[in-house]
Order: sequence, then structure tokens, then C-alpha cells
Amino acid sequence: MGVEMKSFFLAAGLPLLAAPAQAPWPYPPTRSVPAADTYFGRTYLDPYRWLEDLEAPDTAAWFKDQAALTDGLLARIPGRDALVREWQQLDRLKPAGYSAFRVRNGRLFFRKTLGGENLSKLFMREGWTGPDQLLFDPSQYQPGTATAIQSTVPSFDGRYVALGLSAKGSEWSEIRILDVDRGTLLPERIYPSRAVFSWLPDGRGFFYDSGNVTDLRSLDLKLNRDVRLHLLGRPLAEDRVVLSAAANPELGIAPRELPGVFVSQFHPELLVGWAGTVQKEQRVFCAPLAELGGKRLPWRVVSELADGLADLTDGPDCIYAVTYAGAPHGKVVRTSLARPDWSKAETVVPETADTIEYTIRSRSYLFIVSNNGLTGQVRKLNLASGRMEAVPLPVAGDVGVAVPDAPTDHCLIGVTSWTLPLARFDYDAATGALARSPFSTDRAYPGFEALVAEEVVAPAQDGTLVPLTIIHRRGLPLDRTSRCILTGYGAYGFRQAPHFEETWSLALHDVVLAVAHVRGGGECGDAWYRAGFKATKPNTWNDFIACAEYLVKHGFTSPDRLGCTGTSAGGILVSRAVTERPDLFAAAVCNVGCANAMRLEFSPNGPVNIPEFGTVSDPAECAALYAMGGLQHVRPGVRYPAVLGVTGWNDPRVAPWQPGKFLAAVQNASASGRPALLKVNYDSGHHTLEKDVKFRDLAGQYAFLLWQTGHPGFQPR
Repeated sequence: MGVEMKSFFLAAGLPLLAAPAQAPWPYPPTRSVPAADTYFGRTYLDPYRWLEDLEAPDTAAWFKDQAALTDGLLARIPGRDALVREWQQLDRLKPAGYSAFRVRNGRLFFRKTLGGENLSKLFMREGWTGPDQLLFDPSQYQPGTATAIQSTVPSFDGRYVALGLSAKGSEWSEIRILDVDRGTLLPERIYPSRAVFSWLPDGRGFFYDSGNVTDLRSLDLKLNRDVRLHLLGRPLAEDRVVLSAAANPELGIAPRELPGVFVSQFHPELLVGWAGTVQKEQRVFCAPLAELGGKRLPWRVVSELADGLADLTDGPDCIYAVTYAGAPHGKVVRTSLARPDWSKAETVVPETADTIEYTIRSRSYLFIVSNNGLTGQVRKLNLASGRMEAVPLPVAGDVGVAVPDAPTDHCLIGVTSWTLPLARFDYDAATGALARSPFSTDRAYPGFEALVAEEVVAPAQDGTLVPLTIIHRRGLPLDRTSRCILTGYGAYGFRQAPHFEETWSLALHDVVLAVAHVRGGGECGDAWYRAGFKATKPNTWNDFIACAEYLVKHGFTSPDRLGCTGTSAGGILVSRAVTERPDLFAAAVCNVGCANAMRLEFSPNGPVNIPEFGTVSDPAECAALYAMGGLQHVRPGVRYPAVLGVTGWNDPRVAPWQPGKFLAAVQNASASGRPALLKVNYDSGHHTLEKDVKFRDLAGQYAFLLWQTGHPGFQPR
């Protein structure tokens, strides 16, 4: 043990032992309480079940003590605060960032964040080129409480904006209504709600998510949600349920299915509804708005799960949909709007080698956005003539299309890559005119010109070639001395798309950043997703392990200099990678991660995720959940890498006890002497819209990994 580490332990008041492998850390004691579940003849022990009761005083104290230990240790890593300052400085260089564009009645609404600002504010322009007018500054809403704008939904006439406001990282919003012309908030307050869905065409009221449970930690919070209509100025008690399992038994909405509605600008006579979970396939209904005054809306079914439709868009007299049924890379089909029959749907965009992600409509065109995993392309279908054309893009990268003013053909196209900041273009679909948008946020950052992104493939155990992105400084010596941080996800068919981050500056400190595009994600189409799904989920962490082995074999790093991280569903990946191959990694971060898969469905966000991960009530899915659970595979006496668990106390998606129980198990089992710590963010949830909180949290995670992989700039003093 070096002089610096000795000084660190003495300063921290921690004991010194002769053998590093046996060095204890002053963990808060974690008692083991007998608890178990028996499914299909097999018993699964769960001695840390008591940590799931977050309201219990002893549980809350345990998390507080873990947080205090971790905060004290991370604060002694000198490079952590330097990273925060570096990212803040880069952020101040950034021009204004824009998002959430909506045009209503000639008014352009958007959110803007100036370089160096912590949170976005709501602005408006009269037309696309009018001066910016500040409408709402969330920092002034509740002084002393960090409040973020979670969502903004302007009314069709542009008179009002429904604001979804959240505090301390919670994704549950308080709904407030802003009178645009007066600049004041109406008396209505609705909490907690997931979202405002849509306004009535005449602006008299709006549809919003609601429920009968208000306890944010209740297991029933996301069950039996409903859609209600609120008319401005009326008491909330008079709000009417327009779509729910109870109100519409004929639709067969399950308790875990979350309903929603919207009014299309192209068919304002219809109210479109849906009920869904996390799965891509959608159940869609519609009803005539003229019947809203009746006792119950006469909903009719537009699509069922069996139709296999992942994305629906209304056309002039038909409905377009993306389907992966029989087409792993997706194809676009259409059927009659008046009498939908998907069994006889016409194929209008056949499957190609690129994967279709989504479609979006303007007045006269349907845009089809697709990608090959790295580079995107956009095609436009003329709804009148049926002619298909490619939209030429001036730069290559991942692509996104937005149509803020739906009754026109004015579009915004964004392009970004691992080393290219977001470039945004104005596009007139009717004329084909393409120009750099004044809302573009691209710029050059000092030193970033030295970064390169390599795209390689790593052979997995079964011979599958797994895409791997490696970001590093140009000219990096491949002598296995570099520290490397490998990340992955692999769930929901979500693609880890190329994108630019100021935090990539870490690569300028001789750190290799790598992204494993593992099965379970959507990088290579729907078949790639299904190959890391439920029973095939082991491919997800096996692919991750294969990418780690590639980095070592090809000289980018070595096991004692390799850290890994996984976020949210990526907690399955990272917790199973380190329990499967503890010798391959020096350190790991399980960031707001699912590490106790067998208990996932017994959390507020669990039931809606059953279609993705499975349920213990099914024998095959129960076995798959056991295989996914990092907690279930921690074994005493194993030399585990250093592990940092991170949780947000207000996390509505992954309960704090998911990473908490995993860290408790590693603390009591590991024989390596490396730390197993739990970071608890009491000012955030699953993620945060506050940049300062984000930078501080991410810097702590990177500092931990670089401390444990021996980076000289991150050794505690």
C-alpha cells in the first residue's frame, strides 16, 4: 500500500491492515433476516428483503449511513471536482440548447437552456423568426426547491400551455396551466400525474393521466391508471374519466396497461387512445369527439397486440404503421382509417438492411427514419402521389426528425455522432430546401478534435459479432496501459445511438471510453433485440464480456485498468458481468440499476415491465429472471471488483433497494478488499434535468472507476 493510500486511510480514520485483499471498509452493518420465496419447487433466499421497506426507520438509517460513507470517500478523490469544473466550463461555451418545439396557431413554443444554465425555461415566438419571449422560469416557481419543466403541451389556439413540473428528479409532475397572454398560472393544480396528453380542439380543457393512488412508493401507483378530462375553471372533482379499465371493460385494459389519448391535428374530429406497457407493440382505439358529451365514449379498436404494430401514424384516409412481424428490420404498412384490417394491410415501404425506427407526418408527407446502427437516413413519402424520395443530409450521423408545425411541411432535422455536436437543419419537404437552422447547437470544443471513434466488432461466445464503439485520443498507444470505461445497456430494443457529450472530455485524460452494443438492444433490428430478451437474456452480459475481452486482447486496456458501468436496465448487464467474470474488471458502477430482477415486479414500476423481463408466476420466465439477477449470483469468498451502486431516493423507475440489496450482498461476500459502496442521491430520481446535479453525480462515478483502475489523477490524498 503506497504512501498516498496510507495517508488517505489515516485521514479518513480507517484502520490499516497488512494485506490489501483483507482490508476492511467501515461499512454500516447489514443484518441478514431470513426471507425466501419458493417458485415451482425451488426456494430462492432473500436475506436483505428488509431493505425494500424504505419507510422503515432502520432501512432509511441504513441508506443514510451508506451515503455518508460513500460521500466521504468520493470527496477525497481530487479528480472528481476537477471533472465537474471542466464540464461546467465546457457547458458555458455551448450556445443555447433548444428542445420541445411546438407550433400552435402561429406561435412557436420551445424550451431553451443557455450555456452554463442549470435548467431549461419555456419560451415563445410569434412565428418562426419573432423575438424570444420568456414565458416561464421554473427557478422562480418554488424558491429553495429545484423545480424542472418535465413537459409542455400548448393548446391548439396557443392561449394556454399545460406545464408538467417536477422536483428533486421525480418524474411525477404537478400540472399547472399557464395563461400565455397574461403570463399567469391558472388556479388548477393536479398532482401526481404522469402527463398532460392533449387539449380539446377549442382549448376549453385537456386530457391528463390520473389515478386513485397518490403515495409515490405504493406498489399500486401505476396500476389502474386512467385518462380524465378537465374543463378549465371547473372543480377537479367534476373531471370525467374518458378511458380506463373500469370505465371501458369492453376494451379489456389490464391493470398494468397505462392508457393515454391525443387529438390529431389532421383528424380533430377523433380522439385517439392507447393502452400499453413497455413493449413496442401497441393497442390503439379511437372515438368521435362529438360523442364526448354522452355517458360513455364509443371506442372502437384500431389495433391489437396481435397485429404486431410498433408505430402508428394517421394519413389522409388511412393509417400507416411500422411492423417487425416477418420483417426484423421493419417495414411500413397501411390500412383504411375507417375500417382498419391489418391482416390485409398494404406494404408501402418494404424491409431493407437498415432498421426503420419510426415515422412522422407533416401536412403532405410521411417521413421514414431508419438507421444502420450508426448512420441514419430519412425518406419522405408523398401522401398524395405515393412517390418515395431520400432526403439528402449534409453531414453523416444519427438522425432525428421533428415536425413542430404539423399542418405545414416545415421540419427540423437533427444530426449528431460520437464526435459531432448536434447540428440542426430547417427542411421544407415541399420544395426540398435545406438550411442550417438558427436553433442548431453545434460548435467546436477545445481539444475534442483529437478524439476519434472506432467502430469494431467483438466475437461473442456463440460466434455472434457484437458491435463495439471505442472513443479515444488520436495516437493512443495500444500497450494495455490505458484506463478504460466500458458501458452497455441491452434492453427494450433501445439503440445506444451515436451522440455527442461534453463529458467525452474524459477521453482527453488518456481514458478509453467504449460502448458495447449488446443483444437486447436495437442496433441490429428486432431480431437483435429478441436475442437478448427473457430466456435469451444471458446473451446481453455475455456480449458485454466479449467486448471487454476484445479491449484487453487488442491492447486498449488490461483487466486491472478496466472499469464498467450500466444504467437502469443496464444494471442487469453490469451486475451479471461482474458476478460471471469478476477477474475481468477492476471496478464497476451499477447506476440506478436493476440488480435484483426476481423482485422487479414487486416495485411500483414493476408490473408495466413484465412484458420486457417476465414474471415469477411463469416457470420459464421465473428461471430467466433468476439468471438475470446479479444479487442472486453473489457468492461468498469471491474476489469481486470494486463496486459502486448509485440510486436516486426519488427514483420512480428502479427502486433504491435494487442497487442497495446488491451492494449489501457484495459488501458481505467479497474477498478482494476492494470497496463496495452505495451512493444515494437525495436530490434526484432515476435521472435529473438539473445539469449541475448530473455533472456532480457522473463525476463521482467516473472518479470511483478511475481511482480503482489506478489513474494517477484520481488517487485519494
